[in-house]
Amino acid sequence: MTVAGLSGAEPEARVAAGVVRGRREAGLAVFRGVPFAEPPVGALRFAAPEPAGSWSGVRDAGTFGPPPPQASVFGMDALPEGADWLTINVWSPAQDPDAGLPVMVWIHGGAYVIGMSGLPEYDGGRLARDGGVVVVTFNYRVGVEGFAQIQGAPANRGLLDQVAALEWVRDNIRAFGGDPGRVTVFGESAGAGSIAALLAMPRAAGLFQRAVAQSVPGTYFTPELAADVTAACAAELGAEPTVAGLSAVDPARLAAAGDAVTAKIGQWAGRWGQPAHRSIPFAPVVDGDVLPVTPWQALAAGAARGIDLVVGHTREEQRLFTAIEGLLGQVTAEQAGTALELFAPGGARPYREGFPEAGPDELYELVHSDWLFRMPSLHLAEAQARGGGRAYLYELTWPAPGMGGALGACHGLDVPLVFGNLGGGQAAMLIGEGESAEAEALSAFVRGAWTAFAANGDPGWPTYDTGARLTQILDVEPVVIAYPEEVSRVIWQDHVFGPLPLNG
Repeated sequence: MTVAGLSGAEPEARVAAGVVRGRREAGLAVFRGVPFAEPPVGALRFAAPEPAGSWSGVRDAGTFGPPPPQASVFGMDALPEGADWLTINVWSPAQDPDAGLPVMVWIHGGAYVIGMSGLPEYDGGRLARDGGVVVVTFNYRVGVEGFAQIQGAPANRGLLDQVAALEWVRDNIRAFGGDPGRVTVFGESAGAGSIAALLAMPRAAGLFQRAVAQSVPGTYFTPELAADVTAACAAELGAEPTVAGLSAVDPARLAAAGDAVTAKIGQWAGRWGQPAHRSIPFAPVVDGDVLPVTPWQALAAGAARGIDLVVGHTREEQRLFTAIEGLLGQVTAEQAGTALELFAPGGARPYREGFPEAGPDELYELVHSDWLFRMPSLHLAEAQARGGGRAYLYELTWPAPGMGGALGACHGLDVPLVFGNLGGGQAAMLIGEGESAEAEALSAFVRGAWTAFAANGDPGWPTYDTGARLTQILDVEPVVIAYPEEVSRVIWQDHVFGPLPLNG
């Protein structure tokens, strides 16, 4: 990296495709919007990613690249446009290409249908500066573009994009002061589910040495289920669910077709089962090739024995979604009973007996939290331990003050704590406006643990095993105790998180 000092010229770095010029921000060299793959449009639509072509001269890397086509949550008309969806961003405190700093590569969440690396909550500045690490974020294809099972196209194109980004890191991160032999992937929600998949993917072998999986979703699809969802999306357009049938469809229209299916997903509940009841139209596909088996099966067989793993969840994962649904404090006994029958192993009885004092709201929250995030995360730690690898388990229990404390330790609360971006946007909703000494202290602890793990493989608490089940509790006063969700653990101990099938 060519740097003339803290107050000198803008930083430049030579990558395989050419020279990029970034920005100097608060002592960091920051590069945004660097292509790691060719735009997946035209002849490359629905194809596996191709390495980015070279350019002459110096390419400006001062702004984020445009996000991939996706669900309309973010108001896509207000975002940058263009086909360069597959871009990468780097924050580096290094002034020397030979610095050999640990590298942390973030994989964003968003239910596999939304998300982009340019969101303010993913700004890597504070984490890089305080932790002495190189932080990398990137875009990958989501929704139909990334995860639909399209005839004639490779499965899991979003995961293949992630592999391509990690290959770019391997080949180029030295130019930014990073060590390609000390790469940690970290991500939350669908990002954590992606990381779990990468741990099981032969194509990702050797691209990272450590992993942090925050709130791993348990949803992976069979090819049959994924193909049926794709057929429904294609039918919205009067098209065939093939590369030929969909490649001529404008990406925005295709994303809108996915939105339309999601909006009425309940009508497929009989065929699609649990994902339809949770409005989950896309997930990684256990296709036998890109993703040979589920992450739990792969890790238990030792696939990630050489990779250190931090994995965990929040205590009230479901609370955020219950609030979005307008059901906080409003869940009926019938709604709770239906949820228990749909999602609990053995139906409602184990939960009613295990939590005899719980009312409808708590039972509804518990079973949804356990099915989608808490038990998949716990089982991933257990699979890693059984497979001979090192796993470190945590649970975030800090009751955040946002929305009057109504959300508790909900899904997504870990993201601002990990990045240290505690003001505005998502953080303001979860943590509240104004400075919070508790949030600052907990964020400092979390960031210290994550960056220490990236540097040396030890986050600062004991490894998890199926005997002591030691777990780091992330709260105002962090402590290590036996895994606290023991009732749920016992209810789910014999459950197998397999690929979700097509019914009928």
